[in-house]
Amino acid sequence: MLTKRIIPCLDVKDGRTVKGVNFVNLRDAGDAVELGALYAEQGADELVFLDITATVEDRKTFAELVRRVAHTINIPFTVGGGISSVADVSAMLHAGADKVSINSAAVRNPDLINELALEFGSQCIVVAIDTRYVPAGPDMPWEHIVHTHGGRKPTELRTLPWAKEVEERGAGEILLTSMDTDGTKAGFALELTATISGNANIPIIASGGAGTMEHFQEVFTAGKADAGLAASIFHFREIDIPDLKQYLHGQGIPMRMTK
Repeated sequence: MLTKRIIPCLDVKDGRTVKGVNFVNLRDAGDAVELGALYAEQGADELVFLDITATVEDRKTFAELVRRVAHTINIPFTVGGGISSVADVSAMLHAGADKVSINSAAVRNPDLINELALEFGSQCIVVAIDTRYVPAGPDMPWEHIVHTHGGRKPTELRTLPWAKEVEERGAGEILLTSMDTDGTKAGFALELTATISGNANIPIIASGGAGTMEHFQEVFTAGKADAGLAASIFHFREIDIPDLKQYLHGQGIPMRMTK
């Protein structure tokens, strides 16, 4: 069985790591470069860096900050935020990223997924899906709907069919964030994650809601996720990665253990 991955996420705004609840009420969580180095040292399997206002502010991800983070870590590194072209991806990879994450640009132009997978290989392309459980329309039932622009804009896309489409177009992984559970520390969206994981042939990274070690155990078992991503519990030292991995290992979940 493949080992499960623990992935800290650096949500970055104005060069600082921030964290909110349900995508709002952001508070400072520290220096992105220092945190990245700490997580690599602690045994994180990968690191995700999301410039969370790049799309909203219509600008590109800070390549220099990406370069500084990449220089301090020795684990796979995914970068997202404002990436919308082959040139953008090339710039991030040259700055030291191993993978790129696209969201709003993929919704706006789904052919971009095919283009990037063809140019750089599926292993480099992560499609992020920010989803919220809302009414699909007036007098319509509630459904999981894809949101863009840092969760600010609902789309007409239903989450499950979109997840299938991005896989078919060449995405190598899906970063699935439940906006309903994000920052709540009440647990991952297990049913949604399990449904998408069960229908996918590519890895699913679960994001949104981690608050305890048990939540990771649940998302790897009941949620069928390949990786668990979290931010505030790591940033504010509520859970240390070595302790989390030791706990999960003891629960029979295959982990990459460090000394």
